[in-house]
Amino acid sequence: MTDVNNPYPMTDFTALSHQVADVARRAGQFIRQEAATFDRGRIQHKGLHDMVSYVDQEAEKMLVAGLRELLPQAGFITEEGTTGADSQATSVGTALTWIIDPLDGTTNFIHGLPCYSVSVALMEGPELVIGVVYEVNLDECFRAVRGGGAFCNEQPIRVSAAPALSQSLIATGFPYSNFHRVDDYLSILKQFMSSTNGIRRVGSAAVDLAWTAAGRFDGYFEFNINSYDVAAGILLVREAGGHVTQFLHDGDPIFGREVLASNGTLHAEMQGVIGEFWEVK
Repeated sequence: MTDVNNPYPMTDFTALSHQVADVARRAGQFIRQEAATFDRGRIQHKGLHDMVSYVDQEAEKMLVAGLRELLPQAGFITEEGTTGADSQATSVGTALTWIIDPLDGTTNFIHGLPCYSVSVALMEGPELVIGVVYEVNLDECFRAVRGGGAFCNEQPIRVSAAPALSQSLIATGFPYSNFHRVDDYLSILKQFMSSTNGIRRVGSAAVDLAWTAAGRFDGYFEFNINSYDVAAGILLVREAGGHVTQFLHDGDPIFGREVLASNGTLHAEMQGVIGEFWEVK
């Protein structure tokens, strides 16, 4: 019997997460098909170095339609705003909210570089409850449910066991429109270059987080990042046994515009490096 005082009755998030993965895969299949014949003349510029294509927009429409069938009562935060949703939202309310990026790694896609993904997260109030990242080229679907663990193509995944930065591989992203702190960022990169096994820039924040959850990367950091880039991946890392915060404190990494993820063991060491050059503003 439905509680009339609760407009959002109990949901089986585990069962729902499998359906979300199916929706993400279908959008990914569309993206893969379009990649074979994509015309770079059909791109639009949303801002400095910020591009969008009809593929992003159509994939988002597919995701929204599929997710609305699953949870008609849920709201949306979307990158391309095809539903009229707020792509710049800085928080969510008490309701169920989808946070989606239909094509994370648009620049890679446009240039034919094979790393881009579909990212879908569901929040119940302020809590992440489902995270799905589908990497299109490798056909890898990462899935996590709050309290239920993390998986890649339905095999359990865990963060790495790297004990120190000196034995780690770190991922990051580079700013493409906001350069006011780029000197600080370059100083951080220089320090990580000299204290780790290396730094990688894949070009999809969702994939960076998914690969951190799977133990391929030992840590990841990026600033000037959006909720739809990281929401799903944050849950993946947490459910795989890792730790995710803002750069220097435990503030909200979903809407806080900066994210630091690690296997947990490296977290304080990574914060120490970042803290040498990065002041909270």
